[in-house]
Amino acid sequence: MFYCFLADGFEEIEALATIDILRRADIPVTTVGVGGDMIRGTHDIKVQADMHIDDFEIDENITGVILPGGMPGVKNLYAEERVRDAVSFCISRNLYVCAICAAPSILGRMGVLMDKRATCYPGFEDELLSAKVSADKVVVDGKIITAKGAGVALDFGFKIVEQLEGEVKAERIAASMQC
Repeated sequence: MFYCFLADGFEEIEALATIDILRRADIPVTTVGVGGDMIRGTHDIKVQADMHIDDFEIDENITGVILPGGMPGVKNLYAEERVRDAVSFCISRNLYVCAICAAPSILGRMGVLMDKRATCYPGFEDELLSAKVSADKVVVDGKIITAKGAGVALDFGFKIVEQLEGEVKAERIAASMQC
């Protein structure tokens, strides 16, 4: 099970496109609302989260976490201790941590990008502390997957599918979407 954390000010395309692609690939994803059940995106689109952060518990079924970008969504995610705990749990157990746009800055501030390749939305590179910053659109380093922003949200989702289910399945999902 992937958990995608949504906080007010999240970038809608980054979250919803990624969730959609994973679900098309039959990879379970649950959205977790930070600060409420109804979360308002940065472009004023409201999304009903599957669960509230108060009901979120890390368990043995977790495959990884997804952190969408957007402002102030990233600041709101970083401020929530349970989000940081989920990231730390995944890192400590070599599970997937996927962050796009400004969200890789959360990983940088947590110190989990030490000597890892990563990318982010331009202007946030200084927050990827000790990372090997890449100009690539999507970067995979072990179980950490990072991406630049909304314009590569589909590529981000396909890359997650590829890492879990293989390149053939990712390509099949992409073809079915006319990508």
